[in-house]
Amino acid sequence: MSITLYVPQDAVALGLGANRVARAIFAGAEARGLDVRIVRTGTRGLLWLEPMVEVATPEGRIAYGPVTPADVEGLLDAGLTEGGEHALRLGKPEEIPFLAKQHRLTFHRCGVVDPVSVEDYRAHGGYRGLEAALKLGAEGIVAQVRDSGLRGRGGAGFPAGIKWNTVMLAQSDQKYVVCNADEGDSGTFADRIMMEGDPFNLIEGMTIAAVATGATRGYIYCRSEYPQSFKTLRDAIANGVRAGVLGDNILGSGKSFHLEVRLGAGAYICGEETSLLESLEGKRGIVRAKPPIPALKGFLGKPTLVNNVMTFTAVPYILQHGAKSYAEYGMGRSLGTLPIQLAGNIRQGGLIEYAFGITIRQVIEDFGGGTASGRPVRAVQVGGPLGAYFPDDLLDTPLDYEAMAAKKGLVGHGGIVVFDDTVDMAKQARFAFEFCATESCGKCTPCRVGATRGVETMDKVISGIRPEANLKLVEDLCEIMTDGSLCAMGGLTPMPVMSAITNFPEDFRRAGDLPVAAE
Repeated sequence: MSITLYVPQDAVALGLGANRVARAIFAGAEARGLDVRIVRTGTRGLLWLEPMVEVATPEGRIAYGPVTPADVEGLLDAGLTEGGEHALRLGKPEEIPFLAKQHRLTFHRCGVVDPVSVEDYRAHGGYRGLEAALKLGAEGIVAQVRDSGLRGRGGAGFPAGIKWNTVMLAQSDQKYVVCNADEGDSGTFADRIMMEGDPFNLIEGMTIAAVATGATRGYIYCRSEYPQSFKTLRDAIANGVRAGVLGDNILGSGKSFHLEVRLGAGAYICGEETSLLESLEGKRGIVRAKPPIPALKGFLGKPTLVNNVMTFTAVPYILQHGAKSYAEYGMGRSLGTLPIQLAGNIRQGGLIEYAFGITIRQVIEDFGGGTASGRPVRAVQVGGPLGAYFPDDLLDTPLDYEAMAAKKGLVGHGGIVVFDDTVDMAKQARFAFEFCATESCGKCTPCRVGATRGVETMDKVISGIRPEANLKLVEDLCEIMTDGSLCAMGGLTPMPVMSAITNFPEDFRRAGDLPVAAE
């Protein structure tokens, strides 16, 4: 009887030797006369345990990790193929505390299914959302998305139902659905984990969106730094067409949806939806002035629904289980679950899906296990490189759009980066300006020039040159960038800068105590 083992081919696992582990397992099993079948999956998100190998047993899957090629012989000798005892044995994956405490609505198949198999996806509940959507029709689908409270998970938090309704009502001979998979924020990887572990969830969500809006063509704009995601998506799309869940007459409904994946231009600014559309059209990725909004005049001037990977992948659950089921999670106006990505100086980095309302401190302590260095947490940046730096006394803030905004922060794409007490916050403030200066598309003066002047001024502060006067200049620059920038690139850069100055003033005073250099 064949024994099934699961070895991840997520980018992190590959970087940690997963291919060599798979080859070692196959060779070792063959030498022992064992009939082994290896399925390459995505990751479940416990990144500090990768590569995490699982074996199917009569009692369920048993996990081992982190496994290196050198561990394989000992694992096989200990009875890996039967779930035998070993120092690396983790037990049933779903019972590992990091996973057991989560609310996995969107990511429940990641690390479980063969990512490019339509059959495996359907065997684990896939395409039931689309089947329900086809029965509801366009208005019924949009009503479900609206009533679920789903908001854009890319960072803006705009109600998805309003955007979907706008595109649905737009009159045009052609409409498009575009997925923003240009995941460029530091400390974020939820999109990548989904695309590499459960791409059909994204494909199904986009197909439901196409049925709702009347679109017949779609594009996934995938980050250029994600070659594994790009390959997995292409393979999944090809298999979807062959299985009749993409292309003409999807699931025998008479509806058509043709989907392509495009590799991005390698620019952070292309995570902004209008820059993305410019790039998708083959132009330089620069911000468009709004109005008109993409929902009315987007790709090639046609009505276009642009959503993030996490927004689209929440939709199949909503359509399958109903808006009320999804809206039961969360708090206030932030309903459903948030994919949280925990990185930086942390013991247990990885992906956490949890209802809105969990605090930053709970994420770091209950899931992350504290800092990797063992030193105290000093600062936490939430929401990517344009997010605020929070000190210890703000870590009990709930991860909720309104609660974070009230503390002058943002949820963003759900990335959390942890710093211990060795961090220099004056240098972090300088980095925010430097990042903006490097990644700005250059279209508007406040962002293009303001960020460059910001770097120069922060250098003076750090060097001890008239620190009080130069910090006042930094504040003025931040006000101009916030009020005058065309998009969030320049408009939000002041958030990490001013939060560092406000919450960690001692680092800027220390910088100012240095010997005063000549002007």
